[in-house]
Amino acid sequence: MNSSQHAPSTPASDDGRGTGSSNPFLAIGLFVRQVIAELRKVVVPTRRELIVYSITVLAFVVVMILFIFGLDFVSSWLSRIAFVVPDAGL
Repeated sequence: MNSSQHAPSTPASDDGRGTGSSNPFLAIGLFVRQVIAELRKVVVPTRRELIVYSITVLAFVVVMILFIFGLDFVSSWLSRIAFVVPDAGL
């Protein structure tokens, strides 16, 4: 296990925040500050990366559609062979 898995989720400094203050406005302010801090970590992909990611996802979806279609086709073919009575006109 990494040491990061045992790290506390609260800040290391003991400045009194995050201790369950009874003032809801302080809690809302802390929440907004934490949201802004997390949003600063977000990396926006470049146009080229976005195009490559989109093509990759669409190609994967098409492959999965074809795979599921193939499984469905083979399954229905096998069930027709197994369960249809010969010379029944179906």
